[in-house]
Amino acid sequence: MDTVGCLNWLKKSNLYGLSEKLSMQMKKVFIPCLNVKDEKILVVGDTGFGDKSIAAVLSGAYYLAAQQLSLDAKLVFQSIKSRGDVADEDVVTSLSELPDGNIIILNMSDKLGNIKDLGKSFRRWIKKKNHRFVSAMSLGDLNTDKINQIVDPMDISYKPFQANHEKLRKLFDQTDEIHITTDAGTDFYYNIKGIEGISADGNYTSPGTGGNLPAGEVYAPPNGKRIEGKIVIDGSSRVQNGTILAKEPITLKVHDGNITEISGGEEAKELENTLNWAASVAKHPGSVRRICELGIGLNPKANIVGATIVDDKVLGTAHVGIGSNYWFGGNIYAIIHLDQVFKNPKIEFDGKTIEV
Repeated sequence: MDTVGCLNWLKKSNLYGLSEKLSMQMKKVFIPCLNVKDEKILVVGDTGFGDKSIAAVLSGAYYLAAQQLSLDAKLVFQSIKSRGDVADEDVVTSLSELPDGNIIILNMSDKLGNIKDLGKSFRRWIKKKNHRFVSAMSLGDLNTDKINQIVDPMDISYKPFQANHEKLRKLFDQTDEIHITTDAGTDFYYNIKGIEGISADGNYTSPGTGGNLPAGEVYAPPNGKRIEGKIVIDGSSRVQNGTILAKEPITLKVHDGNITEISGGEEAKELENTLNWAASVAKHPGSVRRICELGIGLNPKANIVGATIVDDKVLGTAHVGIGSNYWFGGNIYAIIHLDQVFKNPKIEFDGKTIEV
């Protein structure tokens, strides 16, 4: 669907006014996050489903914001894509025709889809083409009327926000082992000796870079040594069909980097079923129960809402990832990457408690 078609779709769906209203907030993203000058802007979204059309509204808001800034922008919508689906031809063509060194904004109800001959990895393709990008995936976890829970955490003062991230990232670089406990029962050790921390602070100004908005976490893959203990998930859990709030905590027992036991209520069963499904269809079934990431949330405007794109950024939370991490410097290949968010962590870096 081309730009005119997308705008008409928003109008027919009674969503154009909401995109227009939010465009003022989205204008604030272009300079601190992307350092936009005179680049072309390609905004890719999808049409959502039912009352879950945040991907379309947010994409419309970005496009209208770009227009207000007199930028050369294009808007493309496709149908919803999930794991294994191929992106629509309009999207693949728009990506392939974009000259090197420009900007892509992705907002998806679930996933972008396979980009065909452009390559298996979107991030690798971005780096090759010297583009910059921001993305928000799995927006279909929330109803359209919850869109402010996505937009408000983007509307922040980025300079001090990014300085905070850099301070924590340096601590990751200098640390051998992280120990996390919570009043809910978490008692978990995570060795990162020799591993560099990664800052998702919204600074995507260098060619070939990009990441999530909302921003707000510092994270790292493990080094394969001591990863063990108990993790009590009392925030939200990413499972096969989306993100679920942990009404009853999920307890993960971890030994040598692998989840050996999952206990709790219905949410624990959903996570167990997801991992069983992943193992049944995976090329690397032994990787689907691996702890692949530890991250710490830093966004003061984010709240746990049942959408991973926001939940793992919340200040006062931490999260572990289950599954794949090869795309951010790890060595685990898996069919899944599932963030599990828990609240009020007490965090020690090499035995010293830190405040975030």
